[in-house]
Amino acid sequence: MLRNAASFLGLCIAVTALGVVAPAAAQAPASNSGDWVIPRTPDGRPDLQGNWSSATITPLQRPRNQGPTLTWEEVERLEGTAAGYLERVSQPSDPDRVAPPVGGDGSVGAAGMVGGYNGIYIDRGDRVAIVYGEPRSSLITMPADGRMPSRTPESRERAAERRALRRSFGPYDHPEMRPVAERCLISFGSNAGPPMLPNGFYNNNYTIVQTPDHIVIMAEMVHDARIIRIGDGPRLPPDQQVWMGDSWGHWEGDVLVVETTNLHPLQQYYSPEMKVIERFSRMAEDALLYEFTIDDPSTYTETWGGQVPMKALDGQVYEYACHEGNYALSNILSGARYQERREAENENEQR
Repeated sequence: MLRNAASFLGLCIAVTALGVVAPAAAQAPASNSGDWVIPRTPDGRPDLQGNWSSATITPLQRPRNQGPTLTWEEVERLEGTAAGYLERVSQPSDPDRVAPPVGGDGSVGAAGMVGGYNGIYIDRGDRVAIVYGEPRSSLITMPADGRMPSRTPESRERAAERRALRRSFGPYDHPEMRPVAERCLISFGSNAGPPMLPNGFYNNNYTIVQTPDHIVIMAEMVHDARIIRIGDGPRLPPDQQVWMGDSWGHWEGDVLVVETTNLHPLQQYYSPEMKVIERFSRMAEDALLYEFTIDDPSTYTETWGGQVPMKALDGQVYEYACHEGNYALSNILSGARYQERREAENENEQR
C-alpha cells in the first residue's frame, strides 16, 4: 500500500478480484497511438521490470446475466460507488464513541468491527479493469460466461474428506488449523499465486526483477517471492510440492509464458494434476497484462482462466513484516486454552 500508513500495514495482521489510477476514459493503452515502443532489456527481451498493482473493483467472476464488457456509463456508476464507499469508511473515528459490541459484524469500516482497520487502510482498488480499451465485467474470460466451471465429482469428494478431517479438531486446537495467511506462510487468497489474483483487500502490489535466465516476482502481501527459471530444465518430481509451485518460463515473441506445476496442497487452487499457464506482456508504458489459464481435469469440468491488467506504481513497495507483528496468533491460541480451562472448571463445579 503506497501511502504514509503503508509501513504500519506491513506490521499488521489482516483479519481474516485490476484497475488503474487514471480516470476510466484515459485508460486505453498508450501503444494504441502508435508512438510507444516496448522497452527492452540488454538481451533484447521486453522489459517487465518495475512495481505494478492489480487492485481493482472488477470481480473475479462475472455477475450472472451480465455481458463480458461494461458500458462507459456502467463504469462511471461503479467507480463512483466505489469512491463514495471509500470516502464514507475513511472518515476519522469519533474519539468519544462507545465501545463496539462484542464480536462485531466483520465488515470493513463498520463500527461493530473489533480490532479491524479503518477504511483509510484498505486499498482494494477504485477502478474497473480495462484491457486494450475494453472495460471488463469480470477478470475471468474463459469460459465464455466469465465464471469458474463446475467442480468434478472427484474434486467434491476430496473437499468432503478435508472437511471431515477438520471437523475432528476444533478451529483453535493448534496452529495448523488456522489459515496459512493468518500464519504468515503465504499471501491471502491467491495474491502471490499462481494464479496471481487481486485479493480485494489491500497490498495488491508486485515488484518484478528480470535477468536473461530468471524472473523474480515479489508480492507485497506477506512478501512472497516467486522465482521463475527461464529455459527447459529438469522439473521437480511429483512428490515435491512447494509454495507457489515449480515455475519455468520461455518467451513466445514478446510474451513471457510461464508453466507451473507441483503446487503445495495448502494453496487455494490445488490438485496433484493442476497446471497453471501464465502470460506476461507489456500493453503500454504504464500497463502490463497478466493472463492465466488453469488446466486441472481432476478438479474442474473444463479449463478456465482470465486477464488481469496491472498498472505501474510510482512509488515503493513496502515490506509486509507479517511475523514481526503476528501477536494475534499466539493470543488466539492462548485464549482458546483459557476458554477450555474455564469450561473444565465449570464441569468440575457441577459434579
